[in-house]
Order: sequence, then C-alpha cells, then structure tokens
Amino acid sequence: MEQVTIYGRPSCGFCARAMSLCESRNMPYTWVDMIEHDMTKADIADKIGRPVHTVPQILVGDTYIGGYDEFSSYVQQLEVDQAR
Repeated sequence: MEQVTIYGRPSCGFCARAMSLCESRNMPYTWVDMIEHDMTKADIADKIGRPVHTVPQILVGDTYIGGYDEFSSYVQQLEVDQAR
C-alpha cells in the first residue's frame, strides 16, 4: 500500500475518521496539520492541482482521492479487489 497523505485540521471530525480508517487497516499515512504548517486551502489546492473547499483532502501516493467519503469508498473497493 502506498503512503496515504491526509491534509486537514485538528478540529475536523472527518479528518479524525480518515486517520482512524488508516489505523484500523494498518495503512501507512502522514497527517499534515494545516494549522501547524500555516497552510491555507489555496496552498493545498496548489499541491493537488484542483480547488479545495473542504477538509480532509487525501492522496494515496501521488494520486488524489478526495475527501473522507471518497477515501472510504476507495478503501472498500481496495478490500473487495484484494479479496478476489
């Protein structure tokens, strides 16, 4: 599994859920705290190449996945594919 990168804020519930999902599946991840790193949504948009309206913003390797809902779907599909 490639490294997951989660951009978010400490007060974000969906950010916490994304980290918990990684931990429960033993997926390696990096948490990037926007507040600690003095990042704006525009800074993240520059990194991922698309506008950012919400957090978390999640990448797997260099591939943009989206927010928590998209990431959860991605993980579920990955598990289905691995079960085959």
